[in-house]
Amino acid sequence: MTALTELGLADDITRAAVVHVDDLGMSQSANEGGFAALAAGPATCGSIMVPCPWFPDAAARARADASLDLGVHLTLTAEFDKYRWGPVLGAAAVPSLVDSEGYLPRTVDEVVANADLGEAERELEAQVDRALAAGVDVTHLDSHMGTMFHRGFYDIYLRLARSYQVPLFVFHDPASPKTLEFEADGFPLFDSFCADSLDFEPGDGERHNGQRISQLRPGLNYLICHAAQGGPELSAITESAHARDFERGFYGGEPGRSALAEAGIATLGMRPLRDRLRGV
Repeated sequence: MTALTELGLADDITRAAVVHVDDLGMSQSANEGGFAALAAGPATCGSIMVPCPWFPDAAARARADASLDLGVHLTLTAEFDKYRWGPVLGAAAVPSLVDSEGYLPRTVDEVVANADLGEAERELEAQVDRALAAGVDVTHLDSHMGTMFHRGFYDIYLRLARSYQVPLFVFHDPASPKTLEFEADGFPLFDSFCADSLDFEPGDGERHNGQRISQLRPGLNYLICHAAQGGPELSAITESAHARDFERGFYGGEPGRSALAEAGIATLGMRPLRDRLRGV
């Protein structure tokens, strides 16, 4: 765990949150809404899905604005029924990572059951390398659909952080020797997180997200959202379109900013954590 004052926050701050936009690069609507939320705040940072069709657009936005705080959303699944993507290395290079259609599997269970860990590590390295080569100043890594928290994938996750010297979305777990060793080596950990994004009915977004914020714990929190621009494309991709569009307005506007301020929660991105890790 990292003292909040070490991240540049005031002495009287007891709760802070990284307000994180997942799924950048997934689609045009994800880019339009996600980057709008980052520009307006209170969203502070986000991560890009490198295998997805709209990665080049996300990378171009990153090159155009050096202030953007962006990581790589390590991706081994393609979960939607009619909107799919494959590994950046190609199906032939990592055959255990694709389904019968040649795409990344729809579920984490399929990945865990079938993936060769060596192929998975090569693919994930390729995703980070592609982001760096495209001009993204990668500030952190995190995990699409939580795949990296399963069996041998967690070891890969930690190795990637060490290799690229970037922080991860990883929370403090006193029962995990690997996590404690990771922390002892100077990598920052989160005290708590809230991933309860998208799970609300139309009209219930403000109550749901206000409750999420009120329940953030003392220390450093990781608050996930999936801001995206509503419209025909997003609705064709996912049944969660209404929630993603709400989160665009909430975490990219006054409602979210006010809710965080009223709760006394300071916000920051992942770049301060990377700077601390690198001694900048």
